[in-house]
Amino acid sequence: MHMKIYNTFSRQKEEFVPNIPGRVAMYVCGPNLYGPCHWGHGFSYIVFDTVKRYLKFRGYQVHHVQNFTDIEDRIIVAAQKENTTIQSLAEKYITRFLEEMDALNVQRADAYPRATSVISTIIKITQGLIAREYAYEIEGDVYFRVRQDPDYGKLSHRSLSDMEAGARIEVDERKEDPMDFALWKAAKAGEAELG
Repeated sequence: MHMKIYNTFSRQKEEFVPNIPGRVAMYVCGPNLYGPCHWGHGFSYIVFDTVKRYLKFRGYQVHHVQNFTDIEDRIIVAAQKENTTIQSLAEKYITRFLEEMDALNVQRADAYPRATSVISTIIKITQGLIAREYAYEIEGDVYFRVRQDPDYGKLSHRSLSDMEAGARIEVDERKEDPMDFALWKAAKAGEAELG
């Protein structure tokens, strides 16, 4: 039962060898729930569905997990515009997402964890990064120090000098380095705080 896949790190095809013989754990990043999905989402999930089906066809037992990002800035803004709660907005778009994936015949994941269900774990990990000086806090926001990690960009084969700060979002002038990115955002006035 040999199968080769492309390894983005080594940049070559390698024999696929799961950590546990006969079993594959597959984690797929899910949607941010601030608005409806689009064709790009559909295409992505069809591709992962095809991979999962093929692995099952090859005899692997596949455990598929896909998260839902149900708290972030765009969700908060969209909920305020719609005069609803972030929870209600997330539920609306989760329902719509699942219906649309069903219509595309995309098999459902085995589990759909939500970001809000693991906040305490996120806080512990973030505190650990701060303690090890991989992250720093400014006015309640926490940023990852990319230059502290010698392996940053290793998987994508990109150096920090190849990357352009501010290409996707405006650079926060408070950061130590324009390339640093947010791990945690403090609640702003009028936003609900998570316990």
